Amino acid sequence: MTNSEQKPIYLDTTYSTEERVQDLIAHMTLEEKISQMTNTSDAIGRLDIPAYDWWSECLHGVARAGRATVFPQSIGLAATFDRNLVYKVATAISDEARARYHDKNNQLKNTQYLGLTFWSPNINIFRDPRWGRGQETYGEDPYLTAELGKAFVKGLQGSDPRYLKVAACAKHFVVHSGPEKLRHKFNAIVSKKDLFETYLPAFKALVDAGVEAIMGAYNRVNDEPCCGSKTLLQDILRDKWAFKGHIVSDCWAIVDFYEHHKITSSAVESAALAVNNGCNLNCGSTFPFLLAAVNEGLVNEKTIDEALSYLLKTRFKLGMFDPEDQIPYSKLSPDIICSSEHRNLAREAAVKSIVLLRNENNLLPLSKNKHRNILVVGPNAGNIDVLLGNYHGVSEKMITILEGVVGKADKNAKVSYRAGALLNEEYPNPVNYALFEVYNVDVIIAVFGLQPTLEGEEGAAILSTEVGDRFDIQLPQNQLNFLQKIKDSGTPVVLILTGGSPVSFPKDIADAILYVWYPGEQGGGAVADILFGYENPSGKLPVTFPKSLDDVPDFKDYNMINRTYRYSKVDPLFPFGFGLHYSQLTYKLLSISSTVLKEGEDIHLTIEVSNNGKYNTEEVLQLYVTDVEASVEVPLYSLKDFKRLNLSAGESSQITFDINTEMLKLINEKGERILEPGEFLITIGGSSPSKRSIELGDSPPIIQKIEVR
Repeated sequence: MTNSEQKPIYLDTTYSTEERVQDLIAHMTLEEKISQMTNTSDAIGRLDIPAYDWWSECLHGVARAGRATVFPQSIGLAATFDRNLVYKVATAISDEARARYHDKNNQLKNTQYLGLTFWSPNINIFRDPRWGRGQETYGEDPYLTAELGKAFVKGLQGSDPRYLKVAACAKHFVVHSGPEKLRHKFNAIVSKKDLFETYLPAFKALVDAGVEAIMGAYNRVNDEPCCGSKTLLQDILRDKWAFKGHIVSDCWAIVDFYEHHKITSSAVESAALAVNNGCNLNCGSTFPFLLAAVNEGLVNEKTIDEALSYLLKTRFKLGMFDPEDQIPYSKLSPDIICSSEHRNLAREAAVKSIVLLRNENNLLPLSKNKHRNILVVGPNAGNIDVLLGNYHGVSEKMITILEGVVGKADKNAKVSYRAGALLNEEYPNPVNYALFEVYNVDVIIAVFGLQPTLEGEEGAAILSTEVGDRFDIQLPQNQLNFLQKIKDSGTPVVLILTGGSPVSFPKDIADAILYVWYPGEQGGGAVADILFGYENPSGKLPVTFPKSLDDVPDFKDYNMINRTYRYSKVDPLFPFGFGLHYSQLTYKLLSISSTVLKEGEDIHLTIEVSNNGKYNTEEVLQLYVTDVEASVEVPLYSLKDFKRLNLSAGESSQITFDINTEMLKLINEKGERILEPGEFLITIGGSSPSKRSIELGDSPPIIQKIEVR
């Protein structure tokens, strides 16, 4: 374009986004339009359109793009039950993404993983503990997932009225949670009730919150491939929910239409099916066949124009066609990447994510005076992988658990280390020095559990025999054997478990047990802060830990009966929402404005929470609803609100929950959301309602009956 030529509308920022999008489309040939509809979009020099790769990731930090702050894996962030913290983490992530994107020394701008369109968060429901990708989610509860997902999206996308900071993407739409080895051909059969009661609510919440993109899943749902489903993409997303952003396929999912699902017979038919039913962007290699599809009359050019318009709107909202000085995020300095501020935030997130499952005889926190001779065992103690999880960046400041323990123990303490046992196979040598040393120390810190080579996505978990999933949820037998041997020594044992999904084990396998997830680059320091009492554990389980797979339905069954805390009638090993503190807390009902609720009104319920111990702590108060008189099967309990509060040692604090009729509506067999009169139970406490939580040391909750008229 010469200087003498008039600036086209699409490059003129005084016009509306819609006007600019339509003008740009009018300048493009059909071939050029189609070239913009795959994740590797071509440059169009004559129109000043740069090449762009849409594929970037940031589940818990900018991923696969080099140096970046690594926050706890998503399931660990979920364990914080902290909306504001998740928002701050996402804000830090988007700051780093923008800073890298605008860095003048960045020679890889617009290449894979270095763009501004991030395929995060994963808001699938973690319905089965075997699923390797459950670590990417916010757990098993639709409400918790929705609340944290909204906070994450807000932090990523920013609050500028004109420009997106980065574009977030909710995935994988929908009814997608394993098995991994079947994902390219699986057909998930689901009722309308389960669909709208469990699988869709978080996606609806993020659409309402303005998420810019939705990614379809690999599998079929009720016989329709998700990335070409009229029911999901058109009827629900576009028509029912009025979604205005763009829809992207999972990577090479459209190839599955004809290679695995056998819904179509060719790439041309598959591309046509996907775009006709609402998919705008193809991660993969199928949409170039749209040219043939148009020529064969399977797709018309108007449909191509409409699909492309959604993609161009996103690029305009990201400022990709505007002068950088007009974009408020362009001046973020690369110095913020892995800054001390972000590192401290990663440490805070890791601390808040750690869940104390057991603390027999108050072994924790460790005493620097009493516990001066410490033996650390377990291959995960010095393992970098267990800090990272999957979809991660890398940092020069990663602290392993072993390093954290050494750094926080008394400077004159003796800290020794032995691997002791392997994670998933028997120790081949009959002589094991660790078993001699356990008798001569004050405490044993055993670091075992899972790592990303054992669970994760297809292709990533290279030691998984189930293509990323697990065939059992019990800790590997050789870990249990070793732990039993060191427990039999009589020396106190602290068991630190890493992982992204539930595990089962004998509850008395150790005196104290911490579940630390994949805690990010500062994980080792955070674990040590908890061990030595610099911090009080406050994490809560975002997923139920079953006792065994005998208590879990078939992996391929997507019916929610007997799944998660909401529907299972079997006592778990550890219940959803559970997590102990170093202090004992009590709850007292102070007042309730009414016990009768009518449409459009609220009930205000005020409770007092008291910290009866000697340690400052944070508590996550959780409010659950039970519909006692429903006309259809409903969840046994449903999380409807949660609040984090700080309590100093000996302090009491008042907190009020507002209960409205929207919280009490049920989903009927038609998938409709309705309010029925009758009796409801409101339960407020530090865990989901379960006798197991009391057995494990949690405080009795408040239970209040109300009536809807």
